[in-house]
Amino acid sequence: MKLILTAAVENLGVPGDIVEVKDGYGRNYLLPRGMAIVATRGAEKQIEDIKRVRAQRQIQSLDHAREVKEQIEALDNITVTMRTSSKGKLFGSVQAGDIVKAIEAAGGPKIEKQTISVPKGLVKSTGGYQVIAQLHDDISAKVNFKVVAA
Repeated sequence: MKLILTAAVENLGVPGDIVEVKDGYGRNYLLPRGMAIVATRGAEKQIEDIKRVRAQRQIQSLDHAREVKEQIEALDNITVTMRTSSKGKLFGSVQAGDIVKAIEAAGGPKIEKQTISVPKGLVKSTGGYQVIAQLHDDISAKVNFKVVAA
């Protein structure tokens, strides 16, 4: 089955890629979740729009990536508010999207949530943590944030 990805799928591709997958995987997983559309002639024209939007959001130059890195690492008040138990243990987990929102709320630059990788099991309770944001192939920024109870 030939599909056009509308979202990033691990080990498959990024939005705008045309991929060939098994029928069951496409029909039962990718299409119902809105991660892909069937590759038709009309849909292939939409690829250009998807790629253009992705290029606008992506950090293009090395200089711009360095600038964004400096802005992120200069922030010292990044706070993620989560629901917790009385002992400080989180209900749920901190996701990359939560960190991106906290960076923007602290006055930092807009970045894609895909640039931040939160290791599984890293954030389990309130306190201070550090994750890496891969801004460019050669540049990554350390994001220090605090998790506080809501």
